[in-house]
This record gives sequence, structure tokens and C-alpha cells, in this order.
Amino acid sequence: MKKIGALLFAATLAFGYAGMASAHVRVAPDEVAQNAYQVFTIRVPSENEGVKTTEVKLDVPDGVEVSRFEPYPGWSSVIEKNADGKVTAVTWKSDGQGIGETEFVQFNFQGHVAEDAKELVWKAHQTYSDGAVVDWTGAPDADTPASVTAVTAAGGDGHGHGAGSAADKPDGDRDPLTLGLAIAGLVAGLAALAAALLRRRTR
Repeated sequence: MKKIGALLFAATLAFGYAGMASAHVRVAPDEVAQNAYQVFTIRVPSENEGVKTTEVKLDVPDGVEVSRFEPYPGWSSVIEKNADGKVTAVTWKSDGQGIGETEFVQFNFQGHVAEDAKELVWKAHQTYSDGAVVDWTGAPDADTPASVTAVTAAGGDGHGHGAGSAADKPDGDRDPLTLGLAIAGLVAGLAALAAALLRRRTR
């Protein structure tokens, strides 16, 4: 029983750390190939107590051409372009009350990574219902870091392959939220096992 208790404690700690890590606005996947067509996903958690997230703006890096956006119920999007017609930013706005501190939204969009891209730095700006704005534009070690996507060399055929969204990543490359949910399931399973063993011992 001591071993089961230790497992439960360790899993609970791991789940807590995963929840903390997923509290940032981030863009998935974490890595793409040069010259690849890719579906990106921006995940926006709402953190501030007593207010809701009603808007998020994402600045599009120079190393990617964004072309399509998946509609999301209850939210509308406004696209900004430069003189050459390149999408430079997109703003998602809630059509209703927004999302509370225990909720999140995620938006999918498609883009083509440039042949010479080295790194994609996604700067986001999260607006709350009280007018406060959190700028996710800092360095990786900042309190509000920008999300960064690493860019690798294209495949041997000269083209990258990466049309999948964050949900298509292999198990070894799961994002913090997915990992947290998996650990939560493990905790529930271990708790059920411990309860069954206790009932058996008391008989």
C-alpha cells in the first residue's frame, strides 16, 4: 500500500506541474519543417480570476504565410494584411461572454513555412473583459513568453511534411495540456486500484 500511495502522490505532483506549464498562450506544434504546409493551433487559457478572456490577437511571423482559418463557434476573426497581401495578424473576438478562468479555447489555421525560415516566434496579446491586456511577447524565461516554433531542414525531397495539428503529434511530443489530461486519467486509475485493494484487505 505504501508503494501505491507513493505512485498516487507522484502522479498528482506531475499533473499539477503540467497544468502550470499549459497556462501560457502557445502555438503548436513545437517543431515544423522548412517549405512545409502546416496546420497550427493556438491554445488560449483564461487565467485571471473574476474576469473573462474576450479577445486574442496573434502576430504572424515573417517565416510563415498564413492562408486559411478554421471557424470556431462563438468567436469571429479579423485578419490584417500588409501591402503585399501577406497576413500579418489575426484577432479572434468572442461573440458572447468569453471564457472564464477554468476554460480555454483553441483556434486552428493553415500556413506554409518559408524555405529559409529558422524559427517562428508567435507574439500574442490576450484581452480580458475588464480591459486588461496580457502581452505574450517575452523571452522564453519571461513571465509572459512568446510561443516559439523550431524550424528544421526540409526532407530529402526538398519539401517538408507537417499538415497535422497539435492533436496529431506522437505520444512522445505531447503538449502540456494533453500530458496533464493523460496523467489525470492515470491518477484516477491508480485511485480505483488502491480502493479495490483496501476493500479486499478489509474482508
